[in-house]
Amino acid sequence: MRKTIYTFIVTAVAVAFTACSNVDDDERFEYVQPADVNRCVLIEDYTGQMCVNCPKAAPIIEQLHETYGDNVIAVGIHGGQLSLADGTNGLVGLRTDDGEKYYENVGKPAQPSGRVNRKGSPVSIDLWTSLVQSEITMVPPLSLDLTAAYDDATRTVTVNVNSLGIHGFVGKLQLWFVEDNIVGPQMMPDGSANFEYVHNHVLRGSINGTWGEQFDVPMGAEKSVSHTAILDSKWKSEDTYIVAFVYNDNGVQQAAKIPVVAKSNETEE
Repeated sequence: MRKTIYTFIVTAVAVAFTACSNVDDDERFEYVQPADVNRCVLIEDYTGQMCVNCPKAAPIIEQLHETYGDNVIAVGIHGGQLSLADGTNGLVGLRTDDGEKYYENVGKPAQPSGRVNRKGSPVSIDLWTSLVQSEITMVPPLSLDLTAAYDDATRTVTVNVNSLGIHGFVGKLQLWFVEDNIVGPQMMPDGSANFEYVHNHVLRGSINGTWGEQFDVPMGAEKSVSHTAILDSKWKSEDTYIVAFVYNDNGVQQAAKIPVVAKSNETEE
C-alpha cells in the first residue's frame, strides 16, 4: 500500500505542473445576482484525479446548486494525462473511454476547466458563475422530461424521454450515466493525496452512443424515445443518475437529470 501511495503521488507531481490549471483562491468566488430561471444549464467539468487544483471546482458547483438548485447540472469528465484508469496500482480510477473522447474533442484543455452549455471553448472555473447566469435566463426551444424504471434483479434501467417543441429544435439527444459518492484518490491543492476523497457527478458512460442520436422536434410537436441499459456491477444504483441534454451547433438547448432509483421522498409523492 505504501508503494501504491508513493507511486500515485510521484506520478501526479510529475505531470501536474504541465497540465493543471492554476486557480487563485481569491478568484474562485464572485457574487453574481441570481437570474430568473428558464431552463437547465449543463456544466461539463473537465477534471482529473491527479490534478491538484481540480478540487477547487467543487465549491463553485455547490454554490451554483445553492442558487439555482437542480437547474444546474454538472458532470465531471475525467480524461487526459491527469486522469486515472480504474485499477491502476490497485486504485479506483474514473477515466472512461467517452471521457477521453470528449476531452480530446475540446482540445485537451488545462484542468480544471469546463464548458457551460457547450458554448465556445472550455474556460476556467472562475467564469462559470457568470456564464450560468447568462444561459439560465434563455427560453429553451423545447421541453425535456425524463422517467426511469429500474429492475434491481437484472440491474436494467429503462429511461423514457418526452419532449414538446416550443420553438422547434433540430439537433441531437445525449443520455449519460453519472454517479455520486465515489470514494477514490484525489490530489489536493496542498499537494497531498487524499485516498478517501468523495467524487460526485462523475461521468460513467453514455447510454445512446458517444455523441447521442438525432432528435428533431418541430414547433408544437411531441416526441418520445426510450432506451434500456444495464448498470455496471461497480456502480451503486442508489447513487447513479441519468443526465439528458439536447444540443446542436448553438450549444446545449435544454437538459434534465433524474435518479435511476427514485428517492424516498419522490416515491411518496
